[in-house]
Amino acid sequence: MVTPELGTPGAGSSLEESKMQDQSNIIKRSVNRRSLLKGGLLAGGATLGAGLLSPARTAFADNDDHHDRDRDNRDLDRGDIAILRFLAAAEIIETDLWDQYTELGGVTDGAQNTYQQALQFLDGDGSQYITSNTLDEASHASFLNAYLESKGAEPVNFDRFRNLQGSTAMGSKNIGRLTNLLHLTVDTSWYIRYRSTTSPDFGATYPQAITIVNRPGIPATDADFEGDNHIQAIADTAAFHFGTVEQGGTSLYASLAQKVNHPEVLLIVLGIGADEVAHFLEWVDFAGNGVQAPIAPFTDPTNGLTFPDFNATGNPLLQTNLIFPLPCEFINPNLPRCAVIRPTDPKGIAAGVVTFLTDMGLFIGQPPEFFTVLNKLAKQADNAKRGF
Repeated sequence: MVTPELGTPGAGSSLEESKMQDQSNIIKRSVNRRSLLKGGLLAGGATLGAGLLSPARTAFADNDDHHDRDRDNRDLDRGDIAILRFLAAAEIIETDLWDQYTELGGVTDGAQNTYQQALQFLDGDGSQYITSNTLDEASHASFLNAYLESKGAEPVNFDRFRNLQGSTAMGSKNIGRLTNLLHLTVDTSWYIRYRSTTSPDFGATYPQAITIVNRPGIPATDADFEGDNHIQAIADTAAFHFGTVEQGGTSLYASLAQKVNHPEVLLIVLGIGADEVAHFLEWVDFAGNGVQAPIAPFTDPTNGLTFPDFNATGNPLLQTNLIFPLPCEFINPNLPRCAVIRPTDPKGIAAGVVTFLTDMGLFIGQPPEFFTVLNKLAKQADNAKRGF
């Protein structure tokens, strides 16, 4: 059944595929401190892993083939379709915001602007990471919509809501946007949460690591390229926003996986969710680089936004080299602590994500109809139940 408010089938997926192709054209291989690992240790490990994980097929596996094919060809139930459609919507939104970061801060030819330089001050590979993250999100959006269509389900299309004015700075495309990166209120509580031994699944709450309210994550105009501390503050805001977005994705996929019925849909949710985790861990490190010496402390003279040196506080919950999740409460607080993604409670997760994205100012300027469509997708995903 066609859902009128979501537009023409396939239109969204072709747009995302075009974006993927555009961005893959500017992916460049760089020689950096990770080259040895990529070229040597990891290559050897991949060969070893292939040998260990590719044994000869067994009679038991052969006997299961027919059953698995029958199971994988079943029609998806409404719950699984609802989950995939909400994830497609989230990935389309993510791709839109990452596109804007890539246009101004990603890999480009020729002279670099000061925003790119400020991002690379946080990590010399910063521009490449931004471009790569964008390509990943576009692939997620394109794949999810194509998979839905392959199962006879309606894909998600937000093209008629691409009407927001983005940056007018040199390098930014003069096209309509779904998301607003010029007035971000960034929830930085994740930075402390992942260094804590408690979990929000058991009701724990966390303060903001740094307060960022109504600030741009990208240069709004060419004037924003001026002033070392000003452009660094925009880059630092972006760095914490990167982590905010990607930690939300890790929890979203981990939570919705618990509601999936079809094994192939579970594979999709777990596979894409794992990629979101990979993104998140890089941005944890990236954000930490902006709040330690030699970059921090500093203050943006245009608006007073200050980035302190977290390591100078002596607070272990702000320690910048703790980039992996610390062990915390999991399943039952009486069990040993375990290092995991958190939160993972599936109850109301999709609606929570909509609220989370809205509260950060990402949809400032969108009409009520946009929220009606997005909330409907969230409600349908939250109503999905394993076994139904």
